[in-house]
Amino acid sequence: MNSYNKKYQIIETYGLLLLDVICITASYALAYLIRYHEAPQTLGKREIMQIYLPFLLICMLNNFFTDEYKHFFQRGNYYELLRVLRYNIILFVGTGFYIYAFRLELEFSRLLLGYFVVINTALTYLVRIAFKEYMNRYYKKSRSSDKIIVVTAQQEIENVMHHIRKDAGWSYEIIGIVIIDADRVGEMIGEVPVIADRKSVIEVARQSAVDVVLLHCPGTESSELEILIQSFLAMGVTCHNCMERFSIDTPCSSVGKFAGFPVMTYLVNVIDYRRMMIKRLMDIFGGGVGLLFTLLLTPFVALAIKVDSRGPVFFSQIRIGKNGRRFKMYKFRSMYIDAEERKKELMEQNEVQGLMFKMDKDPRITRVGNFIRKTSIDELPQFWNVLRGDMSLVGTRPPTVDEFEQYNIYYRRRLSITPGLTGMWQVSGRSDIRDFEDVVKLDLKYIDEWSLRQDVKILLQTVGVVLFRRGSK
Repeated sequence: MNSYNKKYQIIETYGLLLLDVICITASYALAYLIRYHEAPQTLGKREIMQIYLPFLLICMLNNFFTDEYKHFFQRGNYYELLRVLRYNIILFVGTGFYIYAFRLELEFSRLLLGYFVVINTALTYLVRIAFKEYMNRYYKKSRSSDKIIVVTAQQEIENVMHHIRKDAGWSYEIIGIVIIDADRVGEMIGEVPVIADRKSVIEVARQSAVDVVLLHCPGTESSELEILIQSFLAMGVTCHNCMERFSIDTPCSSVGKFAGFPVMTYLVNVIDYRRMMIKRLMDIFGGGVGLLFTLLLTPFVALAIKVDSRGPVFFSQIRIGKNGRRFKMYKFRSMYIDAEERKKELMEQNEVQGLMFKMDKDPRITRVGNFIRKTSIDELPQFWNVLRGDMSLVGTRPPTVDEFEQYNIYYRRRLSITPGLTGMWQVSGRSDIRDFEDVVKLDLKYIDEWSLRQDVKILLQTVGVVLFRRGSK
């Protein structure tokens, strides 16, 4: 399995293990209630060691030695029932052996154990089926699933689509098909649109929300495939190439399987998804704390904004997030309500070279807006975006739609990670940087050198920037 798919292996393994632990806990409580006609009291250390701990220990050992969760999303309901029955038989026999082998002094009701196994079998089966249904039906449509474009030949379409639906399952949403040897743009193949042909594939991918590209193009010249792969890599998009001999020598390439196909996978850089999970936990904690602080401050900021100028307290705008996803970003309003219309008139006075707009003494900024911008108070509502997962505490600046539409494939790689509330550009004197190319270089440096330590360092530097108002205008 390549490193990219490890993300989903982690979700499946630990997610299902957590569900099984919850089922064990609930089943034990219900079995106790049925057996003794009262709810179980808080377990003491002795009961935990002699009853509850064996259940959990055997559950984990079963997963380790039998690959209990392997191919979980490819299993049908009948086969899932057989796996749950086997799992609970192991649980029953293992617990019985544990009690007998250690000659436990605590009286253990065999009837309680019987009730537990029956209840746990039914509950585990129902929970697993419900979890599988949710992930297959709802998760793949969410912004968290990976969006995939399939590039293939006309005669291979049915074969490729069958493999993806069978083996990729819940983890990917197919957003479009590219047929390289026929002009079928605009047609639907099942529920998936044909979005491009051989000539337009790079341009369409540049403007789309896409995380992964699967290339299955037998007979295509190696030189043409190399151009496609290098273009996708330049955008920060992971590329799986289903070919027998062709390969590009890049630092981050690996052989593995994707959707049942043997593939060579190309990535811009290898991501440790365990660390990414820690980063997300940091975002949830930081977003929650930041949002509470924002709620406390909002009445005072809202009053000042309302007294200063007419218009809403909050300003929202569609921004471009990870790999082209669109989301609504929130701020405290710091400009007059006609700011977007007046921006066109002021473009000639733009002091930044490239795809950003910034000018000293911007006439669209209100008096209160000038203060909340210098103190970065206007950014506080974005903690809501962080909590939702649209943004991270640390990342790259999310561009506006009109900026994104002008991106080339090199600029698009800025979007290969979740955008941030702060980042390397912000702590490097954002108002002193006057060239968009410098912003891109800083963002790509952050992406290529990303680590949790670097995130913590940037967060600490951000505190200094806010307190001493360095680079904020």
